[in-house]
Amino acid sequence: MSPVVSRERWRELALEVLRKSGKEVTSPEEALATATYDGVTLAPLYDAADLPAGPGLPPSAGREPGRPWEVRQRHETADPEAVMTDLENGADSLWLAVAPEDLPRVLGGVHLDLISIVLDAGPRTWQAAEALAGLAALAGDRAGALRGCLGADPLGDAARSGAAADLSGLGRLARLRADRLPGMRAITVDATPYHEAGGSDAEELGCSIATGLAYLRSLTEDGIAAGEAFGLLEFRYAATADQFATIAKLRAARLLWARVAEVCDAPPAQYQHAVTSAAMMTRRDPYTNMLRTTLACFAAGVGGADAVTVRPFDDALGLPDDFSRRIARNTSTLLVEEAHVARTFDPAGGSWYVERRTADLAEKAWEWFQEIEEAGGMTAARTLVADRLAATRARRARDLARLRPPIVGVSRYPDPAGRPPARTPTPRPAAEALPRVRHAQDFEDLLDQAGEARPRVFLATLGPAAEHAARLAFARGLFEAGGVETVTGAPGDFAGSGAVVACLCAADRRYAAEAADAAALLRRAGARWIWLAGRDRHDGVDGHLYAGCDVLDVLRTTLSEVTA
Repeated sequence: MSPVVSRERWRELALEVLRKSGKEVTSPEEALATATYDGVTLAPLYDAADLPAGPGLPPSAGREPGRPWEVRQRHETADPEAVMTDLENGADSLWLAVAPEDLPRVLGGVHLDLISIVLDAGPRTWQAAEALAGLAALAGDRAGALRGCLGADPLGDAARSGAAADLSGLGRLARLRADRLPGMRAITVDATPYHEAGGSDAEELGCSIATGLAYLRSLTEDGIAAGEAFGLLEFRYAATADQFATIAKLRAARLLWARVAEVCDAPPAQYQHAVTSAAMMTRRDPYTNMLRTTLACFAAGVGGADAVTVRPFDDALGLPDDFSRRIARNTSTLLVEEAHVARTFDPAGGSWYVERRTADLAEKAWEWFQEIEEAGGMTAARTLVADRLAATRARRARDLARLRPPIVGVSRYPDPAGRPPARTPTPRPAAEALPRVRHAQDFEDLLDQAGEARPRVFLATLGPAAEHAARLAFARGLFEAGGVETVTGAPGDFAGSGAVVACLCAADRRYAAEAADAAALLRRAGARWIWLAGRDRHDGVDGHLYAGCDVLDVLRTTLSEVTA
């Protein structure tokens, strides 16, 4: 049996390792901690003392034990065959972003009592709801069993389109639902526009709670009881490949909504629809998206989502094909039926790390929610929200430019010669209030540019391989992230390389003796720009590559020189 190790003993061992690496630190916790975009500190070690003092999640929060999440497939085109294929092969929920007049054709032959249906018709929600109610009436005795959501989300639509948000029709829609579709919810609180605009987890959560509260106010002002109004809402959140961040976000969302419910004397449950993040998807090497969406789906399931939509791996390219839809729905099916992820209620509950991260995230999100409320609520705080998201988006862009984190298949281990499969473009609105960003976009644009220019950089090595191998590998990987081909040799080989940009690769000690002369030789041989792998300053060197440098700036400069 292994001996019990105390926190103090861990601190001693951690300090010893850190000092051997050349770092003079007094607190290993501070040296090894990281901070999220919300200012939440992630410690390197957690124990029982880190558990939050609050009551935690309400007993009714989250999916019931043993009940799998709904496998919810999204359809943006009226394709009855694709819908039936999904339903016959594992999907049990449809997310329909189609025109209201197409609903009878799309749902023709579908047993409405066996699935759930979520509408996404934007400003045409009322027409879509009436069309669905008509179909339910035709189903006879099965109508009362119809489940899902009518999908009204005027604030989310405004965030997408820039149009003014009109909440006045929510009460009318709620009454239609009560009279003709009693098994359905009426309103979606979609937080994914704030995620896709570059927002942090707390910003996404705070916006969702403020939006939900705005809808509650509108419903109660229209004569609907608070308890009933709570049951009309469902919430939609983005799930990312950062599994612990996603688990904590979904748990924090239920904690936050329970606070609102407590004040309103309403049931604390929050119905959650998790959608794998559009921002994390890559257009280049799109097959890596299968791994990202698997992690995100797992995290959504562990986090307690009631329904999960896995975006097809080719989502960033356009409309999915049969294969990508099949992989998307099978991701959930495998996690439920083979990995048994849905068997346990709140499996992350009790984890010192997850509980602490949930509580810290909820606190930051509540602060942001209060800031929105002080500005007049979501209907009045559009500029405040947009500015806050823009600031976080800029911080994230700076980090991504420095490979924090790297994006596999794009900024790390890219395949410059690879060509993505062709897809029909997805229809998008012409104008949007909030931008839709993908983390890989800037690097993918450079890879596209490089594919046309076929640029080359000469890696000029100094000294024996043992001295320059590490920096050579670093420089090669950095340039590959922009689709730049590299050739290697001594500085004297530059003239025959066909390159116009060079990069010196050597140890610091070698640079001190030879870098200036090598740069002069490269310049005489026709080098327009000379990089150096390292931070040392030497005559003749135009720029530097090092861990944490702005890789996008390096690549843009290189491509500019190559194509000048």
